Amino acid sequence: MMRALATQRRSRGVVLIIVLVVVAVLALGAYAFAELMVSQRSASRLTGRQLQARVLAESGVDMVRFLLGQPRSEREAAGGLFDNAQQFQGITVFDDPDPMERGKFTVLAPNLDEDDQLAGIRYGLGDESARLNLNLLLVADSKLPGSGRTLLKGVPGMTDDLADAILDWVDEDEEPREFGCENEYYSGLTPAYRTANRPLMTLEELLLVRGITPEVLFGYDVNRNGMVDSNEAPGGATAGTDASVQLGWSQFLTLTSKEANLNAAGEPRININQDDLQALYDALTARLGNDAWASYIIAYRQNGPSSGTGQATDWQGGNVDFNRPGNTKFGQVLDLIGSKVQVGGNGGNRLYNSPFPNNIVAMGAYLPMLLDNVSVSDTPVLPGRININQAPKNLLQAIPGMTEQMLTEILSRRVPEPDVNLPIRRHEAWLMAEGIVTLEEMKLLAPFLCAGGDVYRAQVVGYFQGGAMASRVEVILDATESPPRVLLWRDLSHLGRGFAIDTLGVDLAGTLP
Repeated sequence: MMRALATQRRSRGVVLIIVLVVVAVLALGAYAFAELMVSQRSASRLTGRQLQARVLAESGVDMVRFLLGQPRSEREAAGGLFDNAQQFQGITVFDDPDPMERGKFTVLAPNLDEDDQLAGIRYGLGDESARLNLNLLLVADSKLPGSGRTLLKGVPGMTDDLADAILDWVDEDEEPREFGCENEYYSGLTPAYRTANRPLMTLEELLLVRGITPEVLFGYDVNRNGMVDSNEAPGGATAGTDASVQLGWSQFLTLTSKEANLNAAGEPRININQDDLQALYDALTARLGNDAWASYIIAYRQNGPSSGTGQATDWQGGNVDFNRPGNTKFGQVLDLIGSKVQVGGNGGNRLYNSPFPNNIVAMGAYLPMLLDNVSVSDTPVLPGRININQAPKNLLQAIPGMTEQMLTEILSRRVPEPDVNLPIRRHEAWLMAEGIVTLEEMKLLAPFLCAGGDVYRAQVVGYFQGGAMASRVEVILDATESPPRVLLWRDLSHLGRGFAIDTLGVDLAGTLP
């Protein structure tokens, strides 16, 4: 009997222990489940905030696209594209009674001074025409032999070896240049590969070219925010302020620059080399409102320029014989300036002066209208020339025909965006109209220069003022098309916000009603 009672008591004790263990396990399970749910909730909230931050960045890109789709006059009235904090800094998309929860975006770009030194950041877009277009080097070389290497030497740190290696990589032949290399060099590497012998597809492709390293191409700016932070430079110290060291060659190079062949009103420019002279005359008189200008262009096409030194009469316009073909083509619009034509009539051949005289006073009256409305081609876009108003000093210095004296004057007078009250500044020929260069010097420079392109680069940061989440993207937008087209979209979010919240812009005052 006693033994049975003892056995029963032991059984009850075991059951109690088992119950306690089960309760403990269930409690721990419930606790773990609760912790997991809390973690999942936090993760879901963070994921949602990250998606919202991405939407903020996308909103910034959409705003830039909308702005680029507006007429130039409206963009200028809004403060322009180069440095416009009101338009591009701390723009609120999600408002909230709690200032820390407000969602914003900011558009930024690195700022360079006249000596190509980094000078902080600016709130605006980067004009791709302020960079050297690598895929047009061979075009420049065909027009002026050796100019491809000359232009490349404008990139700080570029050597003859590296310049010729780049040109050999993109040209079609297998003949190495003086300091270059072709497949004979690349086939000996491990692993071996061949030269592209075609235009570059991406800037990163340059890393395949002999002698070009990531440090050369991208500098020390690991997080791609347009500056070298203390943790990025070798030894933990900043690498100086030189843009070529901090940002690498990528700050000076592009593959996408181009200009729309349109006037300020968005209308296609008139091709003065077209074959139908009647249609050309009608278009010129309608657009320019000046018969003398239109008829002289026809006379030039029919008779060609004259080198006569006799007494010339000022051109006043007159009857035009459209039955005569226009066998002469213009090389550039500047051919009209200071020219002469010899025209036959009942009284014999007579020499006439151009209605576009080669003097600075007269240029101010006719040059903006002429350059804005006529072209020597009807191609819808023009290849990427270099923006005289924004390009770094080193790139301008390398342009064939550029002298130190010219460069000094240009840097002292130029402004990043043309003054709305000075329409000539919308054209590269302002250098001539303001007496910095002569007509002949301008003709040499003009194939390489423009006063602004129509492809833009933007770095857009979407963020919350509390700093919890951010999304950063880099885009290149082609405004030669309507609506502007995205040529490149690079998500930089994995590299961090890149900028302090104060730099991006905060608004802590006031709340929603």
